Amino acid sequence: MGRELRGRAYSRVYLPHRSLRSAALALWSGAPVRVGFADAPGAISYTSRVTRPATGHEVERLLALAQSVPEEQAAVSLPLTDEDIARADAWLARKGVGARFAAFAPGSIWGTKRWPYYPELAARLDRMIVVVGGADDVPLGNAVAAAAPDRVVNAAGALSLRESAALIQRASVLVTNDSAPLHLATAVGTPIVALFGPTVPEFGFGPRRAGDVTLGQTGLSCRPCSRHGPPSCPLGHHRCMRDLPVDAVLEAIATIVSAEESGAICPRN
Repeated sequence: MGRELRGRAYSRVYLPHRSLRSAALALWSGAPVRVGFADAPGAISYTSRVTRPATGHEVERLLALAQSVPEEQAAVSLPLTDEDIARADAWLARKGVGARFAAFAPGSIWGTKRWPYYPELAARLDRMIVVVGGADDVPLGNAVAAAAPDRVVNAAGALSLRESAALIQRASVLVTNDSAPLHLATAVGTPIVALFGPTVPEFGFGPRRAGDVTLGQTGLSCRPCSRHGPPSCPLGHHRCMRDLPVDAVLEAIATIVSAEESGAICPRN
């Protein structure tokens, strides 16, 4: 990888992660300017070290590397190609999914970030639902589909990342854990109901659009328990997710859908 990067003759490298491997690759690339955060283990190899902002969203933190943080909230977008959109639309058409569907993203590589009640939510939500995710999320998607087989289709593992973003763009709302689909929805302008358990939005990875809803259990002394969410609850009860009721999520969905249909929610990208 280092040889490949060197062959591309980059003049500047930005390093947002605390990774010695990334620092080594940047050095091997031969780029004369290497900019990263001062608290990173490999910071000694950077030519420019920037103080990492202690607060705010990760978007603004990353922009700090360019030493050009806008006064207002920075826009986040993912330009989709005509092919991305056409493939997502074709998949929805084959499955008989029309407009006004809800997208669910029940997966996460971190077990404690997964809200356990997506099947119950699907059984009670009176609209078509499409489950999104990667190949590892297929069993989770199947469990949601089994709860309401007449209204749920499982797209987990069936589409590429960009095609999944195009599908999410077609949804009225995305219900998601603290995971990658949340950021895809932000980038394509789809309203979000985000469910946070072991982590909190204050870490800098929550929704950014006006009208998005973030739900999480308050008053738990053990929350947050880590920066990323451990594979299993350290205390064994997983109350941060298990105590988050289906009724609260249904109410948030209804609020978002009503606001979007009335035109009160922000226009999409």
